[in-house]
Amino acid sequence: MPSLPRPAAELTADEARRIALRAQGFLGAADRRAGVRGILRHLGAVQLDTISVLARSHELIPYARLGAIGRRTVDAAYWTPSSADGTATAPPHAFEYWSHAACILPIEEWPHFAFRRRAYRSRPHWHHPLPDGAYDQVIKQLRAEGPLTATDLGGAKKTSEWWDWSGTKVAVERALMYGEVVCVERRGWKRVYDLAERAVPDALLHDELDDAECLRRLVRLAGQSLGVGTRADIADYHRLKGEQVDAVIADSGLVPVTVEGWGKPAWADPAALQSPPRGRHRTTLLSPFDSLIWERARTERIFGFTHRLEAYVPKPKRVYGYFAMPVLAGGRLVGRVDPAREGLTLVAKQVTVDDARAVPAVAQALLEAASWVDCTNVRVERMDAPALREPLVRELARYLD
Repeated sequence: MPSLPRPAAELTADEARRIALRAQGFLGAADRRAGVRGILRHLGAVQLDTISVLARSHELIPYARLGAIGRRTVDAAYWTPSSADGTATAPPHAFEYWSHAACILPIEEWPHFAFRRRAYRSRPHWHHPLPDGAYDQVIKQLRAEGPLTATDLGGAKKTSEWWDWSGTKVAVERALMYGEVVCVERRGWKRVYDLAERAVPDALLHDELDDAECLRRLVRLAGQSLGVGTRADIADYHRLKGEQVDAVIADSGLVPVTVEGWGKPAWADPAALQSPPRGRHRTTLLSPFDSLIWERARTERIFGFTHRLEAYVPKPKRVYGYFAMPVLAGGRLVGRVDPAREGLTLVAKQVTVDDARAVPAVAQALLEAASWVDCTNVRVERMDAPALREPLVRELARYLD
């Protein structure tokens, strides 16, 4: 790791926390005019995931920042408007690709993932064998028929096993990773593929940047989206390697800072240091896949909060629940709610709070979430602190009665 320049600023732990909250859109007034697309550009990446409890994670991300926006508008805001026959009628706003995980990304960032597309092309092995002729057939069919799902192309699976892909699915996913094919929208949670030459604007498609240029841009974007972060934080945002960050961070535009209690060097977006973070805090439930809490070590360092998705943990071993959603209030993570829906009732299957002072915030977050998903009632099943269940129920009843 190269020697570090003199820090541009010394931040307290509280200042770093507030800078991070503002950078992620949770402190100060949100730009409602920019809407969902503005949130996407601001964050740089919105993670996708198959789990849907209240809603899918890519819907929960703008909800957490903008409030109860119309759910039907979220997907339309992300993806390219299409006509009834599937033909694109407007330039795309976004594309799906591998960033922190499978993510929706602003279309203008297409050139900056060229380094990853090249890396995939040079991979010596793959988990799925590619049948002879399958790749060329997929490209030929997309060219002839326009945007298609894997089912349209001939079927996604050989058997009912989740990961037993058909040759067609292997081919189209390989083409997506190479950048010859683009996912232009999700339809019923299925990827809709099109040729990059048709889906990506020419000026972006042919802007082939070298690896250093790509990495500089992604490191700078990560720093802006985090506000302030360590080398590991910055690398994790778009899943870069530490040495990739080291190679470009000095030229990325980020400035070195020290943060009280962090124990490791950090870098900040210089714009984030120009004015103290002020404004109203959001009170909301967070998706476990929200970029505010992507990196567990960072979440513990900034908020003193241990976050873990337990959906893939055997039920007897879960501590907080299947899809425990952290509760953000007053710029802090004050508890968790594991939600479910039963008809018009939002069920808080398990609620964990730090102390009684968090009860009103949890009630507020539950009520707003219930309204957003068209529930008219909230039921609390279990609280880790049983004595706080009745105060929470009373707080909810004040608004539901």
